[in-house]
Amino acid sequence: MATIGDVARMAGVSTTTVSRHLAGQKIREVAAVQATIAALDFRASAVARSLKSGVTRSIGLVVPDVSNPFFAAVTKGVESISRQLELNVFLSNTDESVERERSVLRGLIGRVDGVILVPARESSDNTEELRRAGVPIVLLDRRLSGCEDLDCVLVDSKDGATQAADHLVRLGHERIGLISGPLDTTPGRERYEGFIAALDSAGVELDPALIQMGDFKLESGYQATLRLLGLPLAVTAIFSANNLMSMGVLRALHHMGVRVPDELSFVGFDDLELAELLSPPLSVISRPAVEQGVLAMRLLRNRIEGKGPAKAQHIVLDAHLTVRDSCGPPRCGTHGFASSTRVSTGSLL
Repeated sequence: MATIGDVARMAGVSTTTVSRHLAGQKIREVAAVQATIAALDFRASAVARSLKSGVTRSIGLVVPDVSNPFFAAVTKGVESISRQLELNVFLSNTDESVERERSVLRGLIGRVDGVILVPARESSDNTEELRRAGVPIVLLDRRLSGCEDLDCVLVDSKDGATQAADHLVRLGHERIGLISGPLDTTPGRERYEGFIAALDSAGVELDPALIQMGDFKLESGYQATLRLLGLPLAVTAIFSANNLMSMGVLRALHHMGVRVPDELSFVGFDDLELAELLSPPLSVISRPAVEQGVLAMRLLRNRIEGKGPAKAQHIVLDAHLTVRDSCGPPRCGTHGFASSTRVSTGSLL
């Protein structure tokens, strides 16, 4: 495939001259450049074409973990609208890294007409360059400090966690372990707050040892579960704050021979397609992931086209408890699992 450099060499001009021609600017060597473009069957890239039109017909979707089924569902929603609008979607993964996110966003400038962003952390200035360049941004799933003027599509994570804790308390549980996500992310903080508030409202005394911090990844859910199972006083239920950590919880319980719900009850956050097919089917906090993607794409389209209200739109969708078969009353006894089960702290891999 011919490049701008190939055109410049064959036409005997600089690459700057070719770029100026592609951008619609007048050049003296127009005949030579046009003849060379025809001879080489040169087709300008989307970036080069955008220099002339100012429109790339592309948007960026930046997520923290492409392996997370929730973000796969979000992507499906985004693409259902982008396809109708004949827009390309550039999907980028930040791996929950602020540094990686900064690099990704910088690389999108001039290549996309707008960005849907799931921020790696709440406190970050990574959007400043995009905003200075006039690129519309819509936040999805997570807030960004100091960016209240940006459109966003969220889920009421705090209420979702409250529903999970209330469900377990109603079944009689008091020794409930929480596997939390990072508290400097909106989902991590809000789910932590909702869980704690529900226990406090129910008069359940919270043992700090029952709160284990994770990073929204499978391995952290696995390790946190092993720590909970190793406590001197038994944990009778676990609430996991995201789906990948929930997979780690289930892996740990399976490895340690702990039966759900006979010996331990479990509620996860996010409804996986496999959740209904597992034995037992999992009780989860469900949220409309595809709808989040659809709404975010519609908001971004309006910003790109200069439509919609001047004031930022903050959409908060409901989460709800889906009760299946992974919860029951507390098992008898207060001794820890460590007294009857060998607890290892090794990796699940």
